[in-house]
Amino acid sequence: MTVDEFLAEWQNDEPTVLVHTSGSTGQPKALRVEKRRMEASARMTCRFLGLQSGDVALLCLPVDYIAGKMMVVRAQTCGLRLIAVEPDGHPLSGVANDGIQFAAMVPLQVYNSLQVPEERERLMRIRHLIIGGGAVDESLAEALKDFPHNVWSTYGMTETLSHVALRRLNGPGRSQWYTPMEGIDISLSAEGCLVVDAPALCAERLVTNDIAEIAPQGSLFRILGRRDNVICSGGLKLQIEALEARLRPHIPVPFLVTKRKDVVLGEAAVLLVEAPDAGRWREVCRRVLSPYEQPRYYVSVDRIPLTATGKPARAEAQRLAR
Repeated sequence: MTVDEFLAEWQNDEPTVLVHTSGSTGQPKALRVEKRRMEASARMTCRFLGLQSGDVALLCLPVDYIAGKMMVVRAQTCGLRLIAVEPDGHPLSGVANDGIQFAAMVPLQVYNSLQVPEERERLMRIRHLIIGGGAVDESLAEALKDFPHNVWSTYGMTETLSHVALRRLNGPGRSQWYTPMEGIDISLSAEGCLVVDAPALCAERLVTNDIAEIAPQGSLFRILGRRDNVICSGGLKLQIEALEARLRPHIPVPFLVTKRKDVVLGEAAVLLVEAPDAGRWREVCRRVLSPYEQPRYYVSVDRIPLTATGKPARAEAQRLAR
């Protein structure tokens, strides 16, 4: 979908637009969402960041998905001046950044931009950079911590019409805790998953699959992992994202941790590696992980499965691990 095609849909008489989930944990699905709720989300973000009419916003995400659509809606609703570029891995390669106040990128775009000196300089001049669509790992956060302007990691999903909370990645306010935007209430389910109550955005309370911790003061939260990304191995519960975070500094090629059924353990951890000899990383896992956390199987793949928005395609990873 092009920007013009989405604008035609946005400006027609229908009260809803069609959006698609990314499919990070299963098959992508189509949803119809109300335009008035998308407008409410746009205003929340602009208020949170202090964006004003006339500020320049960079659109470098595909408008097929909610993150790209919402950049257009923010411009339409709040009077931002939108610069649209091709959504690829180097969004700043052809942009002379002389006054971009706001941009949204996925982690891969930020990582790639940091590798090219000219693009890094342009990235540093963005007044508000929000990063979503995937986890910001510690190494990327470390590379951004001294940026002079505001860099944020976002929390949200298609059902919440993009993000509902942000956390600072740089400066004195950098934190592991997300701050919900105005009008967003959070709580935990009996299983310890985050519950989002956003009446302006969702008609019903949304019980997520994200295992979370709420700060003692009750207004901040952090994500520990996903309930469906738990490996129940020999009576122990292993959080896939936590294992990946510990292995990431030691495995320099693309990889994912996933799981498969196992006669002895019930479920066993599997290391998928985008390299011809996956078993060579067994010793690394032995050094970094406890005996009960180590993968039982090592599988080489031609390419680590990712969704169209760059997230790990967890369901496809499990299929490859069988």
